[in-house]
Amino acid sequence: MLKAKDIMTTDVVTVKPESDTVEAVRIMLDKHFNGLPVVDDAGQLQGIICQSDLVTKQKQIRLPSFFTVLDSMIPLSDPSSLERELEKMASSTVDGVMTRKVVTVTPDTSIDQVASLMVDKKLHTIPVVDGGALVGVIGKADVLRTLMDRIDAKS
Repeated sequence: MLKAKDIMTTDVVTVKPESDTVEAVRIMLDKHFNGLPVVDDAGQLQGIICQSDLVTKQKQIRLPSFFTVLDSMIPLSDPSSLERELEKMASSTVDGVMTRKVVTVTPDTSIDQVASLMVDKKLHTIPVVDGGALVGVIGKADVLRTLMDRIDAKS
């Protein structure tokens, strides 16, 4: 059975947390990437910046709803989510926009598991890590290429 290490891209284009968001956008557009892993100087994965993170910078802010009881205002939504949205919109560096809770796989994860993660979690790019260090990425195109190779082999 094929594993992540068999189809992952190992020559990974990355950005650093202190990188400018404009630089990240340029890379994604020029290379037709949906996302870029964010790594520190030691190569440890810190997060991922995706097109959707960058689009968030352009959206309108949803003001939280409140109701009043005995002169007290009680929020109907989590105020921290509004704070995070505002931070993303105001940030000019990758660190302020990136997603920190990243779904990752290891080099030994099966391709079936990778495909399931992509479908179930609606992911386009999954970093492959070994001991916290980024060793590759798998995109939807990598999985599709593998499926086509299987179909061609059966023909």
